[in-house]
Amino acid sequence: MSDCIFCKIVEGTIPSAEVYRDERLYAFKDITPQAPLHVLIVPTRHIATLNDLSAHDEGLVGEMVRRAAAIAREHGYAERGYRTVFNCQSEAGQSVFHIHLHLLAGRPMGWPPG
Repeated sequence: MSDCIFCKIVEGTIPSAEVYRDERLYAFKDITPQAPLHVLIVPTRHIATLNDLSAHDEGLVGEMVRRAAAIAREHGYAERGYRTVFNCQSEAGQSVFHIHLHLLAGRPMGWPPG
């Protein structure tokens, strides 16, 4: 999608601090981190919200979650703990309409969130 900031980040038009890349996923550091480790994991293909996932995408969310766990482990947070968050639609806090999984770690997390 031509006006999507995350699509531009995936294609390299907008610079980012890359953490991981493969043919289906791209992970990069959030520019306004809410924890010492705050990474966004996005599909390389544009999907606006979780509501737009199709049967074709069934494995994608699992890949995103597994990648978050791997990144947490690589940064030494797997045993200490980390949080993963999907926001869907504006009222839930989604501000960029390209699905993305937040990985947050490195500080105590409160409950309930937000």
